[in-house]
Amino acid sequence: MGERELLYGERKSVSPLPEAVSYQLLIEVGTPQRLRIGRLGVFDFPAGRYVYTGSARRGLEKRVARHLQREKRLHWHIDFLLAACGVTVVAVRRSVLAECSLHQRTPGILWVPGFGASDCRGGCISHLKYLGF
Repeated sequence: MGERELLYGERKSVSPLPEAVSYQLLIEVGTPQRLRIGRLGVFDFPAGRYVYTGSARRGLEKRVARHLQREKRLHWHIDFLLAACGVTVVAVRRSVLAECSLHQRTPGILWVPGFGASDCRGGCISHLKYLGF
């Protein structure tokens, strides 16, 4: 794969695309929700759009696919939100930026302190942001 064929049979060396290391789920909450988010407690989620930023050291695509499944064991904070009725993932973005860097560059209002940020080393309060309605 490291070569690309040009006009007249010339070949040029190209760098492979960097692999994604983080992802964002664009989430739509159709109706206001009051949800228990694991050990974090109970929180209100107004209707609207949210963005969740996550990463997976290995198996990013498997992690994203798991998030998109309706039936699963509730393990991560995001699982509790995505399991609620009327909550859907409307888009998935992948990035070569580190999780915290990507999250910090994303506009929105921080929502649910500690959400998805238990192991955060970048000083993030939450990896979930409310984008509005």
